[in-house]
Amino acid sequence: MATRIRLQRHGKKNQPFYHIVVADGRAPRDGRYIERLGTYNPLTNPAQVKIDFDRALYWVEVGAAPSDTARALLKHEGVYLMKHLRGGVAKGAFSENEAQRRFEAWKNEHESKMNNIKREEADNERNTLKKRLEAETKVKEAVAAKVAAKRAAEAEAAAAAQKEAEEAAAAEAEAATTEEPAAEATETPAE
Repeated sequence: MATRIRLQRHGKKNQPFYHIVVADGRAPRDGRYIERLGTYNPLTNPAQVKIDFDRALYWVEVGAAPSDTARALLKHEGVYLMKHLRGGVAKGAFSENEAQRRFEAWKNEHESKMNNIKREEADNERNTLKKRLEAETKVKEAVAAKVAAKRAAEAEAAAAAQKEAEEAAAAEAEAATTEEPAAEATETPAE
């Protein structure tokens, strides 16, 4: 029985989520498996990988052949580095403590890189939101200026109409006062 470390696809359409499993090489992709080692979510940035490190190392050391993607994920998590370091310890190239020290140094460096990527992503998102907010503010200010100009024009038109109405009322009153004496004058000669 040839064992393989591979991915089982789960999730919805266009939203994949994978389980990392050890399975018989003849089993279907999403079929029976021997052991589940972890999960992989490619939709996050950076991709989220959770692996049971000790069990993955055990299966790699006993000869389970990983698929290309599973191999990349295991390398990313340091399983192959630890296998390499354990091989050096077995050959006597260095001690177990030295191997552990090297692995911890690699792990710290790897975590700092991942944290930098997350920080850069958060900064980019923050900057994008800030630029969007500034653009939206400019648009709001432009719309507010147009509305203010329109209201000012309406106010001027209303003031002009009121002034014309007052002038017309004043003209009518003036015309009425000038017409009254003329009407009295025409009535007097008729008597």
